[in-house]
Amino acid sequence: MQLNGASALVTGGASGLGLATARRLLNEGAEVVIVDLPTSAGAEVAAGLGERAHFAAADVTDTAALTAAVERASGLAPLRALVHCAGRGGPVRVVGRDGRPGSLETYETVIRVNLIGTFNALRLSAAAMAANEPVHGERGVCVLTASVAAYEGQIGQIPYASAKAGVVGMTIVAARDLASRQIRVTTIAPGVFDTPILGRIPGDVRAGLAAAIPHPSRLGLPGEYAELAAHVIANPMLNGETIRLDGALRMAPR
Repeated sequence: MQLNGASALVTGGASGLGLATARRLLNEGAEVVIVDLPTSAGAEVAAGLGERAHFAAADVTDTAALTAAVERASGLAPLRALVHCAGRGGPVRVVGRDGRPGSLETYETVIRVNLIGTFNALRLSAAAMAANEPVHGERGVCVLTASVAAYEGQIGQIPYASAKAGVVGMTIVAARDLASRQIRVTTIAPGVFDTPILGRIPGDVRAGLAAAIPHPSRLGLPGEYAELAAHVIANPMLNGETIRLDGALRMAPR
């Protein structure tokens, strides 16, 4: 799928993996709509990226706001690509250190943003793509974001790991569902990446995370995620797969 003359929607696009992806897709010639929370720096980020970058404020679980973002992208040019990076964490243990059951409220919130928000972005974007005229046998591509936590979630990550495992599980089903509409669905499962969220943790902890990655023994760079997302969009045979992007990392229990 070529993006010249097309639009792309990047959720979580105001920072981290999403921002790197927005930059990359702009370089590919797309009109890029960055979707992020109203409290984010999305408007300033889009203004700094040039005239083909646009900002739409939306929580990915808010159907009305996300529909407006999809419509904005489709109004600029046919929506051909979704890269869904929006998400959040939130630690929960099954039984807390105080002996009380883990927070159901936190669990539900993390599931809602990471899993239900992913399906919301997928369904709304795919519906818009389905109305496109095919180009070289394709109407659009949806790139979702899981995590290595879907496979080796650490203690305290149960809501996040559950949600990301759900994203992995929906990938092949969505790809099969949308095949008749000539829309591909592929997921990237990143390992430990150098994003603003990770920037808040102490330097010695960051160094320990980097040392745990076999090769290259460093944190992943957002541009490396963006490079893979762009390749998924460009390569018509990448469909229904979850691709680990982790330097051979396998997370320890703690």
